[in-house]
Amino acid sequence: MKIKFHHIRLATIALSATLVLGAVTPVWADSTPAAISAAIGKVPITGSSYFELKQIHVLPDQSGKLATFTISIHNEGNSELQFIDYWARLKSKSGNQFSARLVPADKDKNRVAPGSTTDLTFYANVNATTNLQDLVVQFIKWDFSQTNFERVLGEVAVPADFTDVTPTDSAAAISVGGVQVNASIKKFVSNKNEKYHVPTVYLTLENGGNNAVTIPSYLFSIRTSEGLLYPLEAKGMKDLKINPKEQKEIQLSGSIPVAVATNGWQLAVAETIADLKLNVAVANFQLPAVSKQDGGSIGKEYTFTNKSGVYTTQMNGLHRLPWDDQDILTADLTLFNKGDESLPIPKLSGYFMLDDAVKIDAKLIQTEKVIGLGAKANVNLQIAGKVPYTYEFSKVKLVLQENETDTPASGTDKGSTTTTDVLEFSAQSEIQAIPFVNSGESYTTNDVGRKAKYAIRNVSTYEDKTNIMFSAMVEVTNLEKRFSTVSKLVANFRSPDGTIFPASVAEVKNKISPTGKALLNVWATVPKGFSTANMNLLLGEAVTEGKLSEGEKAVADSYVNPVSYWLPDEKKEVAKTLKNVDLFPYTISIDKISTAVEDNLFKLKFNYELTKEKLTEINTEGHNLLLVFEDGGGIKRFEKKFDFKDFDVYNGDSTADEDTKIRLGKREKFLISISDPGLIFNTKFLEKYKLSVYDEFQGQRKLLATQTADWFITTD
Repeated sequence: MKIKFHHIRLATIALSATLVLGAVTPVWADSTPAAISAAIGKVPITGSSYFELKQIHVLPDQSGKLATFTISIHNEGNSELQFIDYWARLKSKSGNQFSARLVPADKDKNRVAPGSTTDLTFYANVNATTNLQDLVVQFIKWDFSQTNFERVLGEVAVPADFTDVTPTDSAAAISVGGVQVNASIKKFVSNKNEKYHVPTVYLTLENGGNNAVTIPSYLFSIRTSEGLLYPLEAKGMKDLKINPKEQKEIQLSGSIPVAVATNGWQLAVAETIADLKLNVAVANFQLPAVSKQDGGSIGKEYTFTNKSGVYTTQMNGLHRLPWDDQDILTADLTLFNKGDESLPIPKLSGYFMLDDAVKIDAKLIQTEKVIGLGAKANVNLQIAGKVPYTYEFSKVKLVLQENETDTPASGTDKGSTTTTDVLEFSAQSEIQAIPFVNSGESYTTNDVGRKAKYAIRNVSTYEDKTNIMFSAMVEVTNLEKRFSTVSKLVANFRSPDGTIFPASVAEVKNKISPTGKALLNVWATVPKGFSTANMNLLLGEAVTEGKLSEGEKAVADSYVNPVSYWLPDEKKEVAKTLKNVDLFPYTISIDKISTAVEDNLFKLKFNYELTKEKLTEINTEGHNLLLVFEDGGGIKRFEKKFDFKDFDVYNGDSTADEDTKIRLGKREKFLISISDPGLIFNTKFLEKYKLSVYDEFQGQRKLLATQTADWFITTD
């Protein structure tokens, strides 16, 4: 995929307001402008042909920085031009040389026909201290008459005042498969809650070419003035096809800690080159300034009064969450008592009104274990309703109601209920982004009675012939001062293009001690070949009939308090010994391995030690420790499964020879015997074997460690 962009001026009103976060604060831009080409520099090849440096970027990389640049070869002559006779080099103005390579998609572009233009994109790792303005692109022709076999045709130095950031009053022209797509920021909205800035960027894409184009699954991020990158989720990007002269708008949302300064934010767009495992810059945009706009209700406080007293309510945000073939529309509310005396929690309900026309019934959920509001106290509430996932709307109104039950009439069991509208919250379609937690970080819930910390411990991929089982291990730490039950969760894996994979959660039924941990195995079946790169895990607290789900029989019908977690890279290295094999929260070490063939039996003996992290509860249902024995010559193969659920079970004297289960602790000369009458006749062919440890989950496997050894010899 070739990627290029140029700055294009917009005729628009200058935006000079100070960046202010709080209520919903949009900034509007004019329609997408026409594309204007502006090369950084040119170098002649012949009298009628030339090289053109179209674009250049420097992007932070795990090992330092990655530079990418795109050149155009313009052949305006009468004969074919062969790029194999030429090359482009990258160096710094101080003379440092950087090895430039073509991206895989451009490696076979060697010929440029007369009257045509060909684009080539290169990449190179540069020093961590190298800046964009330090770079020089040099063009050479191979010439064997020269001492060093090359002749320098010319070079283009990046000007000191050059920037690869598209200004707020400009647009970027992006080449997608040779089709020009004009990109501009239509609107920028930013909200704020206790923990996060919640920016939403509305990016308009217009097809400026003559053919329809499908937009790749780009990676979008907010880049701060300090160079920090915060990923954004793209809504509307899945299989996005744009016809000629057609415009499409995509919504980019994310979350940034409130401690991060808000000045100088940029939108960074990148594309993943899977073959190289690199993210290559596509375009960067300076975000418009955000000016405060009156009339928004998110983040503002409103009061209502009933016979008990005065209450203050704030809508913290709106979320739209996936749920099977529907979406859940949720409003996050806080109810305050700002007085000096305690108040009862009123019986509230509500509904959503979409575009002043469609009413969506909703249920109110109280997520904290409190029965009243003390002086200066508050409680979190959620209101949730369901809409078809395909339904789009431009305005949403939440009507908050109070339900009062009259005293039952004589001879009846129930009184009549009066419903009163107490508040209305209105917003445009700026549904807030779900908060994101970066890989390696945790998220803490502070609801009274359910305080806990959530983090992703690891991810694993289990495979069979047709599918993969993608799994994440969620670590939950009890922050309460009493034993506590882990909240029931609803989980979904989400790919960068918006594909949703509903996930199952292996719940821990035992209560967790204070500071103790629970490990929740979350998994989903994914088609083989579908990339799990850049997946995130969406978790929310399960709700059943308007209440947080509790008990084994509770079936969730929605969820609230959503949080998305960026997943860590999977550890795919296979250990070469069987010592300290991670089966978290267990660890097993196997040594002193020996083999024998006696009385028509194949015998495998070894010592093992199985340990477990303390104060950790886990549901191991469906997990097996699988030992696979394979003769190096392919003569014999044996398998033996050990159920995780037996690990913690004490079975009298666990060192007894007749105990065939693997248990916590140490064990010497553990014996596996398998009947094989014919094996004795193959002993002269037996030399080396492999013993492998797999984590097997619901019949699908992940290889953890393999050790090779000699037959009939005891290993160390």
